Amino acid sequence: MAQKPSIPKGTRDFSPLEVAKRNYIMNTIKEQFQIFGFHPIETPSFENSDTLMGKYGEEGDRLIFKILNSGDYLKKVDDNLYASKESNKITARISEKALRYDLTVPFARYVVQHQNEIDFPFKRYQIQPVWRADRPQKGRFREFFQCDADVVGSTSLWQEVDFIQLYDQVFTKLNLQGVTIKINNRKVLSGIAEVIGASDKLIDFTVALDKLDKIGEDGVKKEMSDKGISEAAIEKVKPLFNFTGTTSEKINKLKDLLASSEEGMQGVEELQFIVNTINEIPLQTANLDLDVTLARGLNYYTGAIFEVSAPDTVKMGSIGGGGRYDDLTGIFGLKGVSGVGISFGLDRIYLVIEELNLFPKTVAPSTKALFINFGEVEALYCMKTINVLRKEGVIAELYPDNAKMKKQMGYANKKEIPFVILAGTSEIENKTFTVKDMKSGSQKEINFEGLKTLLR
Repeated sequence: MAQKPSIPKGTRDFSPLEVAKRNYIMNTIKEQFQIFGFHPIETPSFENSDTLMGKYGEEGDRLIFKILNSGDYLKKVDDNLYASKESNKITARISEKALRYDLTVPFARYVVQHQNEIDFPFKRYQIQPVWRADRPQKGRFREFFQCDADVVGSTSLWQEVDFIQLYDQVFTKLNLQGVTIKINNRKVLSGIAEVIGASDKLIDFTVALDKLDKIGEDGVKKEMSDKGISEAAIEKVKPLFNFTGTTSEKINKLKDLLASSEEGMQGVEELQFIVNTINEIPLQTANLDLDVTLARGLNYYTGAIFEVSAPDTVKMGSIGGGGRYDDLTGIFGLKGVSGVGISFGLDRIYLVIEELNLFPKTVAPSTKALFINFGEVEALYCMKTINVLRKEGVIAELYPDNAKMKKQMGYANKKEIPFVILAGTSEIENKTFTVKDMKSGSQKEINFEGLKTLLR
């Protein structure tokens, strides 16, 4: 017996209805990207390994899917290296390409390669799949779509304001109430590391702090301690574990905490500008919250950091995020180009909307009329009619086989097709059609013009 086929863990098949729902979300996001002045680009599904490696921190590098070289991929591995079993060194020899981990680093590579063709500031959006060798769980997959928008070539904080408005507009259009847009600034985190005397442990400090909502205060303290951050420094950072109050109150607390850090105070000023401006241009459905523990664990953010959380009624991780990366293109040789961008987590947004039952009833266009197949002559009569109806924008189909009536009607019921059209010898002679309303069970004979009017 043949083995039953399967798919890799962390990947999924999508039914026609699921594809329609995903397209509804993507089309909503794409429409708002375009309204906000962004233009589409696409990049390859895989990149050279050196384009991706080292850009996401140690944890991110481990989650990058590597692609084996074509042909005899062990040819470049000498016996000594092979015997050493040092996987990182061996991987560098046998794998020169990798599946993209996100869309931001490939975008930075794109900007550098095409810098002479681009007008700055350059606003792009990109909706494509990415891959991560993560442990699959609810809302976390190994293959998933990202929907990104970025601006490069401007240091203006008005871009950050624009992105917050963009998030709000998309979730308003999706009728998703109660979304929270969390904001922080990497300069604030650098300032905190400075005032507690842990500047040399900035990445370890921020990666641990970012896990507060997942592993709790004790877990964060333990991870910081394990990374070599002193007990005195951990004690100084303790107020951040319960950093409450209004956004304005939090900013004032940060001003007191970071008074001795020039970089930290710059981050506070940037946050204050963004918050004050949003207060002048209120959000429609989303909430803006200053979260000083937000770090996102990525090396390339240098200014504002965003993370979007679903409504409290839904247990789900972040459904979006992003931030400013002043030096991202610098790693590819293009210095002095600041960028800022955000991403929508399509798959998690889908799960949230599904759980809250917010998909419109009309999200999946369905067949309006099924024409019953009584034989070749009748089928040709029906197909000529279907051809005209389709040009009028009506979704209609002919049952392909001259099967028993019960089977054809059962097909219409399963697909929830509202009208079944019957055309036999009598209807052909009279140039009419018998229309059966599948909901009421009633039927009537009408001419072609009447049929068009009914189905349109």
